Amino acid sequence: MAVSDLLSETKACDLLARLFRARGFTVVRNIPFHEYGVSFHIDGWDTKARVGFEFLSSEDDDHDDLTLREYQALMTAQQRGELSLFILDEVEPLSAADLTAMADDFLDEVAEAAAARKAGRKPATKKPATKKPATKKLAVKKLATKKLATKKPATKKPATKKPATKKSPGGRSR
Repeated sequence: MAVSDLLSETKACDLLARLFRARGFTVVRNIPFHEYGVSFHIDGWDTKARVGFEFLSSEDDDHDDLTLREYQALMTAQQRGELSLFILDEVEPLSAADLTAMADDFLDEVAEAAAARKAGRKPATKKPATKKPATKKLAVKKLATKKLATKKPATKKPATKKPATKKSPGGRSR
C-alpha cells in the first residue's frame, strides 16, 4: 500500500460521513456524546437513528476518550439495540478501500437489524465492528467483546525413539 493511499483521521472521518450519509443517515460531526455514563466528542452521530462512528487515533490524541468501562457500556447498549456505533481504533495504516469495506459491513448489519426490528423479530447479534487496538488498554476492550472459542484438547502422540546406532571410527555403522 502506497503512503498516498493511507488515511489520516480527518480523511477517514470525512469518508465515513459520506458513507453514512449515502445510506440515509443525518450525520453531525464532532459533537458531545453524553449517554450511559459515557462522555466524549463523537466523530459522527445521527441522533434520530442513533447510529454513529468514532475513529480513535493518536493524530487527534483521542485514544483515552473511552475507558474500558465506557466502551463496555456502549457495547452493552449496542447489544440491546439502543444504538449502533462503528468504533475504529487506528492500529496499522488503513486505506480508503479497507475502511469503505469495513464501514459497509457495519452499515449492512445496521440495516439488517433495523429491518428485523421492523418485521418484529429479534435481530441477529454480531460482534461490534472494531479494528485491532493499538494500545494495551484498547486491546483489553477488544477482548471484552470477543466471544471465547472452545478448543478440543490436543491429543499427544507418544514420542518414538529410533534405536541409536554406533558408528565405528571409520564412519561405518556396527
